[in-house]
Amino acid sequence: MRMTVVLLVLAVLGAPAFGADWGHYRNERFGLEAEVPPGFLPGDPPANGDGLSFRSGGASLTIAGSLLIEGAFEAAVRQQIGFDAQEHWAVTDQRVTPSWASWSGVLNGHVLYVRAIPICGGAGIGTLRLTYAETEIAAFDPVIDRLVRSLRDSGEGWQC
Repeated sequence: MRMTVVLLVLAVLGAPAFGADWGHYRNERFGLEAEVPPGFLPGDPPANGDGLSFRSGGASLTIAGSLLIEGAFEAAVRQQIGFDAQEHWAVTDQRVTPSWASWSGVLNGHVLYVRAIPICGGAGIGTLRLTYAETEIAAFDPVIDRLVRSLRDSGEGWQC
C-alpha cells in the first residue's frame, strides 16, 4: 500500500500538468485541428500559415498541414517517414493506412511520435509531431492518446 502511494505521488509530481485544461488549435489554412496539452506554449506562426509549434520544457509539438504535390496520402506518409530517417531518427514503429498513419522513432535520448491524417478531401496531409525525452515515455503515453483522438480535419480550411 505504501509503495503504491509513493509511486502515485512520484507519477503525479514527475508528469507535466496534463490533468489541467487543454487548449485547442485550429489551422485556418488547412482546417486541421487538435487539442494542445497544458503547459505547451505557442511559438511564432510561420509566414505561410501551414501550422504552429508549441513547446513545454524540452518537449515540442507541431500541428501542421500541407497539400499533396503528387501521389496519394499513403505515398506522402512514406516520404515523410523517409525524411525522418534521413534526419537520423531510428524509426521503431510505423503503421500506414488509407485513413491515418503513425510512426515513432528515437534519436539521442529523444522520442518522436507522428500522427498523420488526410485533409482537404484527400488533397492534403495533416500531421502532429511530438518530441520529448525518452525518460518521459510513461508520462506522454496518455498525452499521445488524447492528441490522436483530437486530431481531425474540420473541412473548413481556406486552402482546401
